[in-house]
Amino acid sequence: MGFARACSVALVGVEGVVVEVQADLEPGVAAFTLVGLPDKSLVESRDRVRAAVVNSGAEWPQKKLTVGLSPASVPKSGSGFDLAVASAVLGAAERIDPAAIADVVMIGELGLDGRVRPVRGVLPAVLAAAEAGYEQVVVPEQTAGEAALVPGISVLGVRSLRQLIAVLCDEPVPDEPVDGQGRPDAILAGLMIPGSGLGTGLAPAAARGDGHRPDLADVAGQPRPRQALEVAAAGGHHLLFTGPPGAGKTMLAERLSVVLPPLTRQESLEVTAVHSVAGILPPGEPLVSRAPYCAPHHSATMQSLVGGGNGMPRPGAVSLAHRGVLFLDEAPEFSGKALDALRQPLESGHVVVARAAGVVRLPARFLMVLAANPCPCGRHTLTGAGCECPPSVVRRYQARLSGPLLDRVDLRVEVQPVDRADLLGQGGRGESTGVVAARVRDARARAAERLAGTPWATNSEVPGHELRTRLLAAPGALAAAERDLERGILTARGLDRVLRVAWTVADLRGADRPDASDVAVALELRTGIQRGVPMGVGER
Repeated sequence: MGFARACSVALVGVEGVVVEVQADLEPGVAAFTLVGLPDKSLVESRDRVRAAVVNSGAEWPQKKLTVGLSPASVPKSGSGFDLAVASAVLGAAERIDPAAIADVVMIGELGLDGRVRPVRGVLPAVLAAAEAGYEQVVVPEQTAGEAALVPGISVLGVRSLRQLIAVLCDEPVPDEPVDGQGRPDAILAGLMIPGSGLGTGLAPAAARGDGHRPDLADVAGQPRPRQALEVAAAGGHHLLFTGPPGAGKTMLAERLSVVLPPLTRQESLEVTAVHSVAGILPPGEPLVSRAPYCAPHHSATMQSLVGGGNGMPRPGAVSLAHRGVLFLDEAPEFSGKALDALRQPLESGHVVVARAAGVVRLPARFLMVLAANPCPCGRHTLTGAGCECPPSVVRRYQARLSGPLLDRVDLRVEVQPVDRADLLGQGGRGESTGVVAARVRDARARAAERLAGTPWATNSEVPGHELRTRLLAAPGALAAAERDLERGILTARGLDRVLRVAWTVADLRGADRPDASDVAVALELRTGIQRGVPMGVGER
């Protein structure tokens, strides 16, 4: 009787569970049994592995073969177990030394000719292996760069099963030719989900295809919305733009992601893990270093926003925008059910999706930008524009954004139509992205220095209790906010959020703590009521 084991990883959301792949050979009628709660694509690995082993020059054992995936209670899906199954079978057949594969984690799909195809989710799988104490992983050659992002792991990238057998047996490694030169590499299809990528709103429209990055200087006029955009980027505050069509709401939102600072190493690993599982990580770019931008269509369902799907839930738009920007254009056109599902991730920074197949916790700490028209025709606030929407229709349209959702939005700014002077450039171009991004980086550095030693990195994450007890504003600075709280203009949550915005305004102007003018700016940006404060945040 022959027995061997190898290891692979089963993904549950964006977290991995190390699975031991055991192969057992016994005398009897030749048969191949796969047990351990596999899904349909994993059951089909029996035929893929058999063909790959034979076409790689190895002999398939003509005995009763049982392959078990342990722990058997964890659901397993996908084709990433093929490489581990083939290695365990060859170890049980004594083609390779069973001891050489016992503590090696193997991830990859096998083609019928023995080639190793890449799979999604390599980075979170290798992270799970490292956390479990494993030090060696074998992955497809195309995803070796992604696996090498995990420190303390020895990564072996292989192009075919023949190469892996040669490495494990200390034989000369065959040189596998790369075919299909000059044509799209079909072997990379396993990394990408059809219909995903840039075409689904995962990058600003101006940045798709030609490498041009959107610039804030392209936005004509709009000093107050530009100010709100800078405050949102510096403190991670959620933002609502309201105004007529063509005023520039979408242009402003698309330029927010390029104003945000580059991701830290830890943030890059988090974002890359989510994008790898979702199948939108571009081949050749193993690490996401810029803040992502996700703009789903207003017909998106609740499952596509927060995560879901058949079987184990997949990351939704809120997770794809993790550490970046989630832009909901025409926000009132989204279903109320989908919008209200955003309340929990807006507060907690993660989303918990419960399905029959299991419960998955997905990261979802994003900066939300909403854009809305004042009425269905969009001309309600324009003088002499001929809006014919009845008052009841306007009220019903504006009520689609529920009060509890709007209470979680820190900045609410009305975008006015652009006048002729600004549109023709007679008023001069506004500040460029580089200038604004530099101020944002400085403000975030001040906040990070102040919050050092705490679990929070930006002002928007600081709990209200800390703001009222440890991080105190200047004496008398909250007088106006306290009056608004007594009048019912602000809720208790709203007061905390005004304090957070005030700290961000103070960081932008280099102050040690917010004063009354900073709180007045925060109140004006939240309530829209003019407070008589200067327009520029960082110029006072």
